[in-house]
Amino acid sequence: MLKVVVLVSGGGTNLQAILDAVDSGAITNTEIVGVISNNKNAYALQRAEEKGIPNVCVSPKAFASRAEFNQALLDTVDQFQADLLVLAGFLVVIPEMMIEAYRNRIINIHPSLIPSFCGKGFYGLKVHDAVLARGVKVTGATVHFVDAGTDTGPIILQKAVKVKDGDTSKELQRRVMEKAEWKILPEAINLIANDKITVTDGIVSLK
Repeated sequence: MLKVVVLVSGGGTNLQAILDAVDSGAITNTEIVGVISNNKNAYALQRAEEKGIPNVCVSPKAFASRAEFNQALLDTVDQFQADLLVLAGFLVVIPEMMIEAYRNRIINIHPSLIPSFCGKGFYGLKVHDAVLARGVKVTGATVHFVDAGTDTGPIILQKAVKVKDGDTSKELQRRVMEKAEWKILPEAINLIANDKITVTDGIVSLK
């Protein structure tokens, strides 16, 4: 049984997609053992509470330094004894020591087709604003392992979404979530839970 901790900063729509996929059987051999947020007001914590899933807020504001916060975040994650950490809209830079401790055991969902519209400064609506400003016709989402870079880890799954004429960034964001993010993030977790993924020299292979 794959033990998963989900880290999230906001509403938790990707968390909900994961929970729904576990309930429906689309994700098998998996237990969501905890939800962590850096934001005490994140609706994601309420989603977890309603499902009886242990949840906790670890906020940088509660610590005197970033180093203290990073250590507290790692300590909190360790307490769950998770096999996989899922970043589902977690707007915090993952400390290097956590990346080392959970090498190839942290995945992230990013709302574009990496390597386009990714890296420092590209998150949330800013991604979709940039997509529309550039005039691209196809965008999408990417699930990837997390490494020391920003959106540079091995890619697991991608799904394309068409950009429509007249789209606003919020309309595009919603379509990318519904058509891509909420589908490939649960799919990636299921693949990992059932030992269908290997990583060799920074490249993901599906069995």
